[in-house]
Amino acid sequence: MNRFVRLGIILLLIAALIALLIPITMRILVAPFLFTSDSNVPQTQVAIVLGASVEGNEPSPILAERANAAIRLYEGGKVSKILVTGDNATTRYDEVNPVEHYLLAAGIPAQDIFLDHAGFDTYSSMYRAKTVFGATTAVIVTQDFHLPRAVFIARTLGMEAYGYDAGQASVWDYLREIPASAKAIWDLATHRVPKYLGQPFPLTGDGEATWY
Repeated sequence: MNRFVRLGIILLLIAALIALLIPITMRILVAPFLFTSDSNVPQTQVAIVLGASVEGNEPSPILAERANAAIRLYEGGKVSKILVTGDNATTRYDEVNPVEHYLLAAGIPAQDIFLDHAGFDTYSSMYRAKTVFGATTAVIVTQDFHLPRAVFIARTLGMEAYGYDAGQASVWDYLREIPASAKAIWDLATHRVPKYLGQPFPLTGDGEATWY
């Protein structure tokens, strides 16, 4: 093995180590703001339900867990609004409206359900929550693997954000966080502005104004 190959291997190992340290560091930094019990979650303006896959017109199990967690927070008086954010770029793929219907069926008032159809990734969802919807305090609802990155992004963008663990996840989910966390650092460092912003919809208004 020549020295250039050895150097390449060493550089790859260093890069892999740095990539692994990013989500670990994020978790350490935001650990005080993560909660597994809704009774301990601070009271905030809104619960932000992050998008995930759907099954036809129904939330997937992982998305239903997030919706159920937001319902508990709303019914427990921890939040007064629910913001559902996800990918609804086309009429053929919709992570948002199935959750809206799920929340309505659970008895959440329509005016308290806000929909963000352009939450194409976690960074965009957090950026838009602050800029478009005017969120200053929020509880982010997702599974444990996702929480550190989401809360880290939100707090770096200036929100008083907390995380509420909606349920279990697989080893694969945690592994995906390695490149996703590196991308989040890049987005924050470059001050990326999401492609779609549009008109503001303050959380103080009527959520139905955000429905299609």
